[in-house]
Amino acid sequence: MLHRIEAYYDAVPRSSARAEDFGPLTFFVREGADGWPFYARPTLGHTGGVSVADVEGVRARQRELGLPEAFEWVAETTPGLRAAVAASGLVVHAHPLMVLDGDPLPVPAPVDAVVRTVGAADPRLADAVAAPYAAFGAVPGPGDARRVGERIEAGLTVLAAAFDAAGGEAAGGEALAGGQVQPVGDVAEVVGVGTRPGARRRGLGLAVTAALVAEARARGVGLVFLTASDASVERLYARLGFRTVATALIAEAPEAPETPETPETQRPAEAPGGGSAP
Repeated sequence: MLHRIEAYYDAVPRSSARAEDFGPLTFFVREGADGWPFYARPTLGHTGGVSVADVEGVRARQRELGLPEAFEWVAETTPGLRAAVAASGLVVHAHPLMVLDGDPLPVPAPVDAVVRTVGAADPRLADAVAAPYAAFGAVPGPGDARRVGERIEAGLTVLAAAFDAAGGEAAGGEALAGGQVQPVGDVAEVVGVGTRPGARRRGLGLAVTAALVAEARARGVGLVFLTASDASVERLYARLGFRTVATALIAEAPEAPETPETPETQRPAEAPGGGSAP
């Protein structure tokens, strides 16, 4: 299972980034000026160690390009990387890596909300993209909705959102929560799930996640996984049937505040790594 996730992690950035080879490490560099600035991770298939010098070589390249000094990997598949990354001066954050076996467990339908997928031409696209950003106190960039729409058109991501239905609108009012799932072959990651602060504790994030899983299953995806931001979010996803199988590690420069995963992801949908928040 972890080998399939590793292959996914190597494949998903390649739709919008080029890969630079640093021996035991691969650095994904965004294509274009407004894409998500990616990270470095272990080279797929590498079985040897990773030295501090290897890490510092990648960091020098990241600084040269003016990109974040960031690394992402799975602790259990590359156990020696954490020591090398920490010795280079980066701060390492750990997050539960969870998978879902079968269909999600049933959860109560949200009250006064409509949960549905959002297409590239949907007039609510920008609103649906913005909702998870609001969950983290952020706003989308000027080109974010366009990029998500392009990824939807290309079949690289599926966007779902929960819209306010208190006003009786069939399609719903304001987007209260949203998230994406990104399939590559028979593996998909749920990313960037977030709920506006004023709409929390209504089960909207779980409902959006369940809808995303259903879409992935309909596309033939066998393995669905996600990264939870912390133990409390881990417990929420367990209510849908997700179980923790490993630890996702994210390293960044000490002065950089950890950025929770937002909707455009990434790990691409193009987005920051770090977990989803129902």
